[in-house]
Amino acid sequence: MKSKLSNNIIISYIGVFLIIIGVINLIPLLVLVAYPEEFIYGKYFFIPGVLSMILGLIIKKIIPINKNKKLSVGEDAVIVTLTWILAIFISAMPFYLSDMLNFTQSIFEAVSGWTTTGLSVVDVDNCPKIYLIHRSIMNFFGGVGIVLVMVSALSATFGMSLYNCEGHLDNLLPNLLKSSRLILSIYSGYVISGIVLYCIFGMPLFDAINNSIAALSTGGFGVRSESIGAYNSFSIELVTIILMLLGTTNFAAHLLLIKGKFKKFFQLGEIKFMFFILGICVPLVGFFSLSYLYGNVYIGLRRSMFELISALTTTGFSTVTYNDWNGFAIFIMIILMIIGGGAGSTAGGIKLYRVYILCRNCIWNIKSKFASPHLVNEDYVYKPEGKVYIKDSDRKDISNYAFMYMTIYVIGVSIMLLNNYSLQDSLFEFASALGTVGLSVGVTSPMAPAIILWTEIFAMLFGRLEIWVIIIAVIKILNNMKREKIEYNF
Repeated sequence: MKSKLSNNIIISYIGVFLIIIGVINLIPLLVLVAYPEEFIYGKYFFIPGVLSMILGLIIKKIIPINKNKKLSVGEDAVIVTLTWILAIFISAMPFYLSDMLNFTQSIFEAVSGWTTTGLSVVDVDNCPKIYLIHRSIMNFFGGVGIVLVMVSALSATFGMSLYNCEGHLDNLLPNLLKSSRLILSIYSGYVISGIVLYCIFGMPLFDAINNSIAALSTGGFGVRSESIGAYNSFSIELVTIILMLLGTTNFAAHLLLIKGKFKKFFQLGEIKFMFFILGICVPLVGFFSLSYLYGNVYIGLRRSMFELISALTTTGFSTVTYNDWNGFAIFIMIILMIIGGGAGSTAGGIKLYRVYILCRNCIWNIKSKFASPHLVNEDYVYKPEGKVYIKDSDRKDISNYAFMYMTIYVIGVSIMLLNNYSLQDSLFEFASALGTVGLSVGVTSPMAPAIILWTEIFAMLFGRLEIWVIIIAVIKILNNMKREKIEYNF
């Protein structure tokens, strides 16, 4: 009886999410106003979108959400994980139903979109505009998260636990509803600003819309095969860098920027750590690897700055290919993709905050060896909410997450090696998938074996939803199944 009640709660929430997913799947139809010649593709979006909404409304009617019932441990993780799987499946249907991609490729493209990765098996130069905007819309909503969209559109009664499960670690305002709407407002404002700036610097409007969304969501889906390099414009690259940095910044930190509290913003441990890493890596790669390759120091630093920021922010935009890059530059790129962007942002990777704490913990440990045994010292870092003291439980959680992340990374690289890819290509490509980056050395393509695409699919999901959420969801589902079996036997 208890497991049945738990299942009903999960299903009732999923019903609401199905309605929202259906609406999101219909948004690309708006592009038909500007491109009526693509009307033939409209049915591939309309059918799965409407069916999703109808199914959601039926579930909502049969099993309404009990707003007074709090979610138990694990139910929030199950709801978020299943919702993302459904969103991916429904969003993959336009690719699959139109025979543009096979089933595996369709799922891959949808996963890459929702997880804001940007790896692609689509030929963007010959792809209809409606599909390109569909990918960008997945980037947009994947970046802010479906839960945040639901909370913003409906109410805060749907629970903080769901909100946190999707990666929103900070509550900007005391009220969850106001926080979610503020995040959406900030996010949308940045996107619009990016579109305007891109157009000012000569980018076509359609390209500007897609690239602005992709840059801010750290999604990296381009509309040209040469990505940002197609425009050969330093101004456009600079706008993209700003958007990528904004996208990888903790949502709560944006409030400090908007309020003009620049001193507090640059005092944040995560922000200082990000600029410290870039301040070391960009000149190193620019001078010692790329200045020789591209003929002069200016071009070397320009390429280094863009590509390394794209890697660290886990965006995946590029201005060049990496076929002629030396091992040192590739090695730095891999490290940055593993580190990833800011916690509570649209970025992936282990996250800057966790790596920052791990590094600071080493320094604190060394200092403690030379300190007086009677000295009581509390370690702290600066976060958007102020000075935060680091507990032993925090260190344990961060260390455990980093260990799990690297374990998955080793497994994924091993699978690629078993499929006869080189060590360097395997290390790079799987770091890109698991970190939801989207940069590629050519492994990911329409010709890639299905096992490689599915390996990357699971990596992208683990990277976006974070490892523990999926693990907890699986354990909760298995426990419910076990409990149902016991109840049935009795």
